[in-house]
Amino acid sequence: MIKHFRGFILFGLALAPTAMLRAADDPPAGVAATVSADAKAVGAAVKRDAKAVAKAAKAGAHHVAVAAKEIGHDVADATKQGAQKVAAAAKRGAAKTKEAVKGDKTADKPASHPDDKPPP
Repeated sequence: MIKHFRGFILFGLALAPTAMLRAADDPPAGVAATVSADAKAVGAAVKRDAKAVAKAAKAGAHHVAVAAKEIGHDVADATKQGAQKVAAAAKRGAAKTKEAVKGDKTADKPASHPDDKPPP
């Protein structure tokens, strides 16, 4: 009988790990519902955060556009003033050149002598 008892104990010990493995494979009841609820909560949080990021990016882009517009107007005004100054300098240079050319024409003429007759 002791032989049979030892055999029964050994058989029971041999089956014990398989019972533990089967129990570890079976998920507890309600896990699927919990995981589904957690996934929905995480999805909602990600969606909310994505909307907040998109809103902040839109606001930042608007601020950049406004600043770029102001800078563009400032650059245009400065360019216009610079062009006006260049045009004025060119006019002054042209007038000086014109005067210099007129002065050279009179300087190229020979000095008139009192003996020369004026042209008729």
